[in-house]
Amino acid sequence: MSEINVTPFVDVMLVLLIIFMVTAPLLTVGVQVDLPESNADSLQSDNEPLEVTINSEGEIFIQETKIKLKELVPKLIAITDNRLDTKIYVRGDEIIDYGRVMKVLGELSGSGFSKVALITKPLIE
Repeated sequence: MSEINVTPFVDVMLVLLIIFMVTAPLLTVGVQVDLPESNADSLQSDNEPLEVTINSEGEIFIQETKIKLKELVPKLIAITDNRLDTKIYVRGDEIIDYGRVMKVLGELSGSGFSKVALITKPLIE
């Protein structure tokens, strides 16, 4: 009577699990910002939205690409193929001036983008 020995299989799976647990946090890329905390619920999304980031120096990024404020809207229109219903998430560092974030939001909403949201960290009590 022969049996399948599953012990080596379990050992390999545990090693793979540990490898994925260690490397998963390293896969997050983007511009480093300290987001403000909020009690708001998280947004549910079907597809990956575009992220506009404002770091602590006031520099603006689309995904990881640095850009000037006056070039923001033309670049986003080109990226989205003129689809103004594309989801755009704005991430602003918590020490950045509120006016700087509002300038970016004003540019986006003034150009016709209708699905613009602010991103915050969940508030941990």
